[in-house]
Amino acid sequence: MDITTVLGLVLGLLSLGVGFLLEGGHLDALWAPTAALIVFGGTFGTVIVATPMEQLKELGKTLKLAFTYKAKDPMETINELVALATTARREGILALEEKIETYDDEFFKNGIRLVVDGVDPDLVRSMLETELSFIEQRHEKGVQPLDQAGGFAPTMGIIGTVMGLVHVLGNLDDVSSLGPQIATAFIATLYGVASANVIYLPMATKLKNRSKQEVLIRELMIEGILSIQAGENPNILGQKLKAFLAPKLRQPKAEAGEANVEA
Repeated sequence: MDITTVLGLVLGLLSLGVGFLLEGGHLDALWAPTAALIVFGGTFGTVIVATPMEQLKELGKTLKLAFTYKAKDPMETINELVALATTARREGILALEEKIETYDDEFFKNGIRLVVDGVDPDLVRSMLETELSFIEQRHEKGVQPLDQAGGFAPTMGIIGTVMGLVHVLGNLDDVSSLGPQIATAFIATLYGVASANVIYLPMATKLKNRSKQEVLIRELMIEGILSIQAGENPNILGQKLKAFLAPKLRQPKAEAGEANVEA
């Protein structure tokens, strides 16, 4: 499980609640079922209208990735590519065929298969980059409902507040109840703005960052596979691929942790 997602959500919501209590408020005052129905029901409804059914069916998997996704270390990919380059240089490209099924990543396996089959390098690049482009598009579609919810929720909050104020202004006979009724009306705006900026948009941003990380891994694979096909020196290949990474990422995570401890 990705503890940062859980920790961030808990910290964000807890900070809002504790801050309200420190100002002398009571948590009961933040509970308004009608406002929740208008904001969350309205938000989900508009997202359903704006999103094709096939995307909605994938929403559960997308949300799961925000909590359970385990990123692959880019250096692991580089080391795998260097090892394959070493094998190809010593035993020939055809020797890589035996290693294809030892990898789990289909994108990686397909790239190696193309090289083993002797496909033209330009065609290999074209096919892999096309596949990567569609992977990015799928990621964008997966995040889209969360982005939409982040945009619709504040508007639904305002709508709920306006509806509450309409009700208040229609019942001005009891002046003593105006304060509580107006406060309740503004709870809808709070629900809308808070849910958008604490839940929907941060989760969408996290998923976008994870998509960028996965795309980086795929770009490393493309360059590495084409370099293996071109017969490049494994050491030169490793140095070239490390240029894709920030200096602090140019060693495996375990080694990086050990270096920090020693430092």
